[in-house]
Amino acid sequence: MGRVVVDVMPKPEILDPQGKAVANALPRLGFQGFTSVRQGKRFELEVEGEVTDEVLESVRRAAETLLSNPVIEDVVRVAAAEEQA
Repeated sequence: MGRVVVDVMPKPEILDPQGKAVANALPRLGFQGFTSVRQGKRFELEVEGEVTDEVLESVRRAAETLLSNPVIEDVVRVAAAEEQA
């Protein structure tokens, strides 16, 4: 059984109020040096068998259709979980 990770982020031109709230809270909590925060979504999908190029393409199509809102979000990464560092 393989695992695929999908990362979805708001498009750059879309306001990110959650990211802005986190960015504003960081200095108040003693964390310095951060200039911007964008908050996205991460999905982990388990698949039957090995993660092949065909599986990754199928997951990308699913991510663009169901896991993201293509009007305001981009699918920024679809990768086998083993490739995540």
